[in-house]
Amino acid sequence: MSGSSLLTNKKQAILTELSNGDFDAFLYDCDGTLADNMEGHKASYRAAALMYGFELDDTIIDELAGWPIVQVAEEIRKQYGLPFKPEIFAQLKNKLYEDTFIQDTKPIDFVVAHLKAHVGKVRIGVVSGGGRISVSRTLQQLGITKLVEVLVCAGDTARGKPHPDPFLYAANRLGVDPARCLVFEDGNPGVQAAVAAGMQWIRIDQV
Repeated sequence: MSGSSLLTNKKQAILTELSNGDFDAFLYDCDGTLADNMEGHKASYRAAALMYGFELDDTIIDELAGWPIVQVAEEIRKQYGLPFKPEIFAQLKNKLYEDTFIQDTKPIDFVVAHLKAHVGKVRIGVVSGGGRISVSRTLQQLGITKLVEVLVCAGDTARGKPHPDPFLYAANRLGVDPARCLVFEDGNPGVQAAVAAGMQWIRIDQV
């Protein structure tokens, strides 16, 4: 067994121990939690920015991880003092990602393995700030589309993360009490949303 496989198994065991409890549903973020694709997303933001004539410091993407892309674009517009329309910037960013960078997506193995191990034991949902086409294609690449009972993406609720709406909507669609949901997240906005929804959570990048 390779060193990477041993590390994956160790992390999966830790995640399984952390997630032990009386839960009815597990709600996973997608980008940066199930999918190792944040560099691809950053690259697509940077490429979109260059097409608008400026260089983007992509640390803002880490800070706002989990926000709907249109809201991230609006924050970029504010910080750089530029006149572009966030909706158009977001569409360009999404196209660049889907046409060029999504193919580099890899699974975060221990989280994907954790999800697979709990199918049939708890309800499974994915709650993302990404667009539905992008997230759906990502789940296809990870081979878990059929395992996800509910998919909540940008635009499905009036407010996205860090507001609780996406998680509450997922719980409602699953018919599960929010207090009996466990959230798996890699970003501060997602953790804030889980807390606001009254759900317990695990920060994946700290496992």
